[in-house]
Amino acid sequence: MKIHEAEARELLSRFGLPVPDGATATTPAAARAAAERLFAAGATQVVIKAQVLVGGRGKAGGVKLAASAAEAESVAAAILALTIKDLPVRRVLIAPAAEITREIYLSALIDRASRGILVMASAAGGMEIEEVAAKDPTAIVREMAHPQAGLLPFQARRLGLHIGLRGELLRQFAAIATGLVRIAREADADLVEVNPLAVVPAPEIPGGERLVCLDAKVTLDDSALDRHPDFSAWRDEESEDPIDREAREMGISYIRLDGSIGCMVNGAGLAMTTLDLVTRAGGTPANFLDIGGGARADKVAAAMRIILADAGVKAILVNIFGGITRGDEVAKGLIEARAQQERVVPMVVRIVGTNATEAATLLKAAAFETATSLDEAAEKAVALAAGGAK
Repeated sequence: MKIHEAEARELLSRFGLPVPDGATATTPAAARAAAERLFAAGATQVVIKAQVLVGGRGKAGGVKLAASAAEAESVAAAILALTIKDLPVRRVLIAPAAEITREIYLSALIDRASRGILVMASAAGGMEIEEVAAKDPTAIVREMAHPQAGLLPFQARRLGLHIGLRGELLRQFAAIATGLVRIAREADADLVEVNPLAVVPAPEIPGGERLVCLDAKVTLDDSALDRHPDFSAWRDEESEDPIDREAREMGISYIRLDGSIGCMVNGAGLAMTTLDLVTRAGGTPANFLDIGGGARADKVAAAMRIILADAGVKAILVNIFGGITRGDEVAKGLIEARAQQERVVPMVVRIVGTNATEAATLLKAAAFETATSLDEAAEKAVALAAGGAK
């Protein structure tokens, strides 16, 4: 689950990381009131940022400065009227503008290859990390956090030293890097990114400079939200893909892929095996979709709608092993779904286990293409996809 910058800042603040003051507004008048408070607190300029879950806000005109409360109101009105990458701007963040001396990139993310939390830092802050990696891979330094202890102090200092930090800034950096790993672990975040982590003047402290998390991007693990019920309020359903939202609301595990064969399976392990066999048969899976155990006809019909919403799907493979799930219920759902679908896509169905005989009778009467083994089903689905949709 992606969250907006405003909520990402709040999360960082909860863990004691340095985040500037700020407030969100949904109207120009509310933006003016927020700006007035910040100017009264000593700000000389404020920045108004569109809160949309896409990159490139600045290039699209979604990030602007204002030197007065009246200007902040007019700038907020202009930004709230924008649509950025098909997403309407419904809220803005108002924060004090920072006098940036230097920008740093810092992130903690789940690294599946090493099955741990990877911390990355770069002196080239303010840029997309993909651009930095493409131009100069050596500009990015990495450390793997300890699986139990988190990012160790010497690792955090080593990261900071590699990007040129010394003295008080190095101490601050080590604390922030350690904090990002704590957030990843304790908040069940897949990604915690600060870009830029800015060096700003601070004459009141030793060294005269300090680090501030000016922009943050956080992705939370949906599967762990039951451990963090307050995070659910941060979900922006209007920015979600409608298909992803329907899958979530129906309790269907769904991940869109780039292939042409839609897959409907019950059980995560069986779903992964199905994707492997489709690939081995020469096809490309269009999705991972697990309808779960005990799926009834309405859930099967919803799963079919979700698969067909992907215009790239040229054939569908249904692979059901009936344990808790009843084969005849799945068959009824498939028949119902086919009667309702707006476009006809060839389909092959393999159902074994509980009530498989009843399912076979229903599917035969409805003229469905069936298979008795998964290998056969995968080969037929690949052949159907090659022939295209009818």
